[in-house]
Amino acid sequence: MRIIDTPFEGLFIVQPTIFDDNRGSFSEVYNEREFAAKGIHVSFVQDNQSVSRKGVVRGLHFQKPPHAQAKLVRVVQGTAIDVAVDLRKESQTYGQHYALILSADNNLQLFIPEGFAHGFAALEEDTVLHYKCSNFYNKSAEGTILFNDPQLKINWFVEEPIVSAKDMEGEEFQNFISPF
Repeated sequence: MRIIDTPFEGLFIVQPTIFDDNRGSFSEVYNEREFAAKGIHVSFVQDNQSVSRKGVVRGLHFQKPPHAQAKLVRVVQGTAIDVAVDLRKESQTYGQHYALILSADNNLQLFIPEGFAHGFAALEEDTVLHYKCSNFYNKSAEGTILFNDPQLKINWFVEEPIVSAKDMEGEEFQNFISPF
């Protein structure tokens, strides 16, 4: 397993080692020791999985403190563009986003620390996204940044996004007061 730095402090690409043979393949997708060696000390308490049609955009979601969540995100079927927006006021990358193609073929994962909004767009039919969370979901702590906010300039690679009513009503970044 390789844990690769990104330009965002605390945000990492995780590249599992894949072992292939005539039976199929095996990979270790999470190892607490490997994460700790990279300075990532997190305990995961909840796993979530979503199945999305091609063109679905979900996000940009986050949980406000004290219910903030770190996430380890992977695609187990299909392909998605995964996006993390830095909401940490003191960060050099505050208000910027990082995007990565995650797919069942490339096996990459994205570790997103607390203080980021997260979203993704399904680029194939029946894209299955699985992610581990470091805190339990709390409805009263949820927040949503507008997925197509012009200030963020995120390219979702989707012509006509399919978006929930909740996500269409996300907060504009220029009006957002970060709790992080």
